[in-house]
Amino acid sequence: MKIVGGGVIVFLCPHKKMKMVLSGGVIVFFLTTAFFLRYGHLFQNDYLVVPIDDHLLLNFSMEQNPTLQTWIHMEMGNLVNQSRYLPNAEEAYWEGAKVWKTLKDSIEKKKRFDGNITKTHCPMSMRKMNSFVFNDGVFKFNIPCGLVQGSSITLIATPGVLHGNFHIDLAGATLPDEPKPPIILHYNVQLHGDMTTGDPIIVQNTWTASQDWGAEERCPDSNEVKDVEMCNKILNSRNSSNSKKKGNFPFKQGYLAIATLRVGHEGIRMIVDGEHITSFAYRKNLEPWLVSELRISGDIKLTSIFATGLPVSEELDSLVDLEKLKASPLPPHKDLVLFIGIISSANNFNHRMAIRRTWLQYVALNKSGSVAARFFVGLHKKQMVNEELWNEAQIYGDIQLMPFIDYYSLLTWKTIGICIYGTNVVSAKYILKTDDDSFVRVDQILNSLKTIGTTSGLLYGFITSNSQPDRTNGSNWYVSSEEWPDTTYPPWAHGPGYVISRDIADDVYERQKHRTLRIIIMEDVAMGIWIAETKKKGKKVNYVNEERIDLGGCEHDGFVIAHYQGPRNMLCLWNKLIETNQATCCK
Repeated sequence: MKIVGGGVIVFLCPHKKMKMVLSGGVIVFFLTTAFFLRYGHLFQNDYLVVPIDDHLLLNFSMEQNPTLQTWIHMEMGNLVNQSRYLPNAEEAYWEGAKVWKTLKDSIEKKKRFDGNITKTHCPMSMRKMNSFVFNDGVFKFNIPCGLVQGSSITLIATPGVLHGNFHIDLAGATLPDEPKPPIILHYNVQLHGDMTTGDPIIVQNTWTASQDWGAEERCPDSNEVKDVEMCNKILNSRNSSNSKKKGNFPFKQGYLAIATLRVGHEGIRMIVDGEHITSFAYRKNLEPWLVSELRISGDIKLTSIFATGLPVSEELDSLVDLEKLKASPLPPHKDLVLFIGIISSANNFNHRMAIRRTWLQYVALNKSGSVAARFFVGLHKKQMVNEELWNEAQIYGDIQLMPFIDYYSLLTWKTIGICIYGTNVVSAKYILKTDDDSFVRVDQILNSLKTIGTTSGLLYGFITSNSQPDRTNGSNWYVSSEEWPDTTYPPWAHGPGYVISRDIADDVYERQKHRTLRIIIMEDVAMGIWIAETKKKGKKVNYVNEERIDLGGCEHDGFVIAHYQGPRNMLCLWNKLIETNQATCCK
């Protein structure tokens, strides 16, 4: 090939005394045509997603490849282009490519140095006392591996006498080329009120580079987070005098306060001097695992900061039962009666360990090898978390790594991944989808499936019919009429735990591959929609309702699945089962 002037390329053929002269326009035409032949299937809705290069997945040994088995089958370019209604779908994909490359480079570096690199761990707790340096008016406290349910940050501090206004921010992680980090919680305390009132006030909000500031939540407010008042009644008392309000306000100028931000399942509480003051519901894609830094600014004197209940993986040296906790390797296309896919977040180390020690022992004790389970986990923005996650995957052999950042809005992608694993990696008769805060009685699930006796067209779980889409713009569960035009959803089984037959999972994979899968934010409702669409095509569907699934926590003895179970409750439930052979809730 020879480039000549005027935008002309000459192709020379050495075996024939001939040359082919192409103008720049013709070259562009041929290159464009070739590009669309290769990637044209990825165009949809006016944007293009090109798959992450396959070479990123190569040069891994067979011992490591099992962690990526689902990833290899997912065809992410197709998936992203079918997910235009999912918040952060394209962003999560490209961010995932960046952090995966960083993780891959780290893995290869450790190989070259025979693993002799100082290993860092996510700490269980952190503290800072006495010495606080404010740079540009802000003190920053690093949170290395994010927050999880049960994490808390306690400040011992005194509002200043100048004006006493101060801010507490939970800032998210960023990638190297990103703008400012998102603010998961902006906690603004104004002791002298704001422009609209002279009363002390607390304003809570969020901020992102794409959306700017969200809607303010000001105390007083009548909303609740999981049965907890958004604002304490003292702050809510509109009829009290101004002096009484200031006297009852939790923060006072010149007075020491002990303030704790506590991470819950649905939001973050502020507790001051032992009393609940405010709560703040998580907003879309602003979740506690994203938190990378605590920032404090304003007229406030800090005495100490304690962060506890942080996500941490266990030291191998302290594990006396390591071999019992490891998953058995699965040969390709192994026949199973039941495959269990457990949705988990990258830094939920404690939840996964609790499950390995408790109800996954059902799987280990199943001598026939007809049951297997895997955790489906996305990538984290923090390198330390990803390194710990990769090490955990290699040790226990039960993690399937997903090729995207682990936003909550992408649970539907993980559910598709579970269907792929259950049909393309192994060959399972039934597939159970569950969460890492669900306690599952695997033996009872198997007994129920045996009693049902149906091996095709099955949806077994706590089934809801005729529920209506949430049309409230801004809601975490908002579904537009364009996404789902009907006034009700078809029957669907709640996400803490449901079983589908192999043919249903296989249909999900095939339709995803051919870009005909309707993808919405609620994975359990989405599964109901997919099943209803196959029913319209003539497939017989068997909806089997299971009322022994406790959706709101362990509420009834004799449960089959209990949702909202933390690590301690998992161990308590398991011990009761071992001791009494009865499913008894822990009070």
